[in-house]
Amino acid sequence: MERGNRTMTEFILVGFTTDPVMQLILFVVFLGVYSVTLVGNTTLITLICNDSRLHTPMYFFIGNLSFLDFWYSSVYTPKILKTCISEDKSISFAGCVAQFFFSAGLGYNECYLLATMAYDRCVAISNPLLYAQVTSKRLCIYLVICTYSGGFVNAIILTSNTFTLDFCGDNVIDDFFCDVPPLVKLACGVKESYQPALHFFRASNVSVCACFYLLFIYKFNKLSIKQITLNEGLNKAL
Repeated sequence: MERGNRTMTEFILVGFTTDPVMQLILFVVFLGVYSVTLVGNTTLITLICNDSRLHTPMYFFIGNLSFLDFWYSSVYTPKILKTCISEDKSISFAGCVAQFFFSAGLGYNECYLLATMAYDRCVAISNPLLYAQVTSKRLCIYLVICTYSGGFVNAIILTSNTFTLDFCGDNVIDDFFCDVPPLVKLACGVKESYQPALHFFRASNVSVCACFYLLFIYKFNKLSIKQITLNEGLNKAL
């Protein structure tokens, strides 16, 4: 294999195991989980769209989360199922780029959307009388657009930085999908700016949204719930 990612036309995904029996078992397990995921998310999205009683900000965000989960699981699972029952373990360079891009973008989108849903619940608990005015339809659509835009912009930056690395030698990925650690192992040399950029994206998108912001919001919600004296309001908030 010549030096440079221009001559790297495909990668080989090792997967979980080379044992045919285990591969068949994993195929059945993953197919079952994938089927339940697709049916569950599709059913939830359909119910939210068709039932006017569920046309509220909370269910609007839940519907988008189900859509992301539907899409996210479809990025990996079909290829995993194929590698479990096929001798062909290869994935094209373009396919690896696409898988990497969508997995990163959808992962970031879920982090942002969970943070948005935490804000929605915070407003519902702390200001129930103003909830309908604060979380207007226009604001909800704007927040969802921002989550999608932010997630995919970050994915573009991370993907472009990863696949401009020089890949050489072995093209075997010791994993079941195209991810940062196995791809970096195949690189001849990692740019000095790559690792700091990678750590920044992980810290700013995952750690801040999933840990600091969510913990802060739910701590605030907990304090707001303690101030509720009516049993009906308390039960609803909980």
